[in-house]
Amino acid sequence: MSSHRNLRVAEAIREAVATSILFEVHDPRVRGVTVLAAEVSPDLRNAKVFFTVTGDVRDERRVMQGLQSARGFLQGKVAARLQTKVTPELRFEIDNSAKRTSELLKLIETAVSTDSEVAADENDEEVDEGDDADSADEGQVDDDAVREPEKP
Repeated sequence: MSSHRNLRVAEAIREAVATSILFEVHDPRVRGVTVLAAEVSPDLRNAKVFFTVTGDVRDERRVMQGLQSARGFLQGKVAARLQTKVTPELRFEIDNSAKRTSELLKLIETAVSTDSEVAADENDEEVDEGDDADSADEGQVDDDAVREPEKP
């Protein structure tokens, strides 16, 4: 279970890394990166930084290489931000949960639209069957509709 301090340190690391990547890292390999979260070990010696990349697997590998290259620079930024006795060693991990969530939402939307189309088709068939029954009765005359009005 994470302590309140660990959560605050993790959030500070996330902010420092995200800001540094956005404004200070000039490596062309590190583009299209979104820092999602950070986790810190209980002794504050290690930190995992979770990120996502817009693009395909090649882009993810390229960004990972760029982040590994900039790790010392980013750790320096984190050290300046935290001002703790020990600076956590940063490790970067790709978090594909956002992509998986997007894919699942697309699948759900497809399933819902397919169900809606099937339901609409079934309703149309029911209406068509009702129309066929009416058309079969067209040759017959309804006695109630043809009655002559009563004379006073």
